[in-house]
Amino acid sequence: MQQIILDKRLQTMVEDYVPSGEILDELVCFFSIFSDYTRLRIISALSISEMCVSDISNLLKLNQTTVSHQLRLLKNMNAVTTKRQGKIVFYSLRNETLSDVLLKGVEFLGY
Repeated sequence: MQQIILDKRLQTMVEDYVPSGEILDELVCFFSIFSDYTRLRIISALSISEMCVSDISNLLKLNQTTVSHQLRLLKNMNAVTTKRQGKIVFYSLRNETLSDVLLKGVEFLGY
């Protein structure tokens, strides 16, 4: 094993800070939300307003089946919530964190 150059205090800080186990699994799942073009577009749209599948489909020029599939994944990832009004289901972001992360990504890229 190689010798660690950091002092013990910094070594302990790094070991405590780097996620592992269940937290690491959940972080990987969270960031996978952003790993698909369609999901990113849907998240961007839902950052502005709650919408139904047909509105998202029309606005983003996507097939309704594709939108439904991605929304189902986002719901399973606990990223969106639903509200039913009669026969129509409206989707919204669970909270502003997804929008914030997306905006931070854009900021990181310099746009």
